[in-house]
Amino acid sequence: MRSAADRVRLQPLARARVASLGEVGRRWEAGLPALLQELADRWSLTLDRALPGGSASYVVGARTAGGEPAVVKVAMADPGFEAEVEALRDARGHGYVRLLDHDPGRGAVLLERLGATLSGSGLGPEEQLDVLAATLAVAWRPPDRPAVDRARALAEGIDSRLDHLEAADRPAVTRALAYASELGGTDPADPVLVHGDPHPGNLLRVPRPRAGAPTGWCLVDPEPCVTDAAYDLGVAVRDFSATLLADPSGAVDRLRAWCRRVAAPAGVDPDRVWAWGFLERVSTGLYVRSFGAPVVAGPFLRSAALLVDG
Repeated sequence: MRSAADRVRLQPLARARVASLGEVGRRWEAGLPALLQELADRWSLTLDRALPGGSASYVVGARTAGGEPAVVKVAMADPGFEAEVEALRDARGHGYVRLLDHDPGRGAVLLERLGATLSGSGLGPEEQLDVLAATLAVAWRPPDRPAVDRARALAEGIDSRLDHLEAADRPAVTRALAYASELGGTDPADPVLVHGDPHPGNLLRVPRPRAGAPTGWCLVDPEPCVTDAAYDLGVAVRDFSATLLADPSGAVDRLRAWCRRVAAPAGVDPDRVWAWGFLERVSTGLYVRSFGAPVVAGPFLRSAALLVDG
């Protein structure tokens, strides 16, 4: 019988990312079964089935020797992985998944097992945004490092992917770069250590009440940096493209209402949430298209086209 370590099945976005990395990606995927077995031996785990994850990792359920559920996450060649580990360690479970152990040499972490994602909760966009905003308020921490020019980094990412541009994308890209110019260049007035990618798929339900999770949900997969709190809220409203595309004439008004909804409890400017969200919508669409996932990229860019004049 094959062990769970041998039954590696990458998620579609991860498969696309592996393909984009060429030989590096192929070596990483080929080495996963042996690597997972090494981690199972080191942490005395019984590995279970693969779990939904992002585009840059492999995530698998596990049980400890004591029978407790856990999760093993193995990062693909990812320069930001150590920053993710540091953020989880420093958070100590406040707004975030708990870090149980870390193997830096193998690029792996052992995490507490959480429940279903917010995106799969059946809640509507407004209710999901309420949960996201409340959980971010728990997760944000005072700056422990200089602020970064996140807008400039996103603009540079867009510029580097212009060869993936289609004619219909041009107005949205022009608008996104204009927002980047407005948002960048100065330190935010009230910087925080942001999560960096708080979309509904990165918010998971805690299986039972615990300290550090007053909303009943915790964030996973941080991409931390110090910047404007409105940035995280912009990422939060970046999703729900299907809802916007289903009502093109009402898309601007609906998204403006979402921006006000998440901005109010945080005390931030909803116009900044809008600008960050638009910049992220275009940046994410081009990024995902660049490594061969046009079906995922399409809704981001088509919804951005509806919002250009908003």
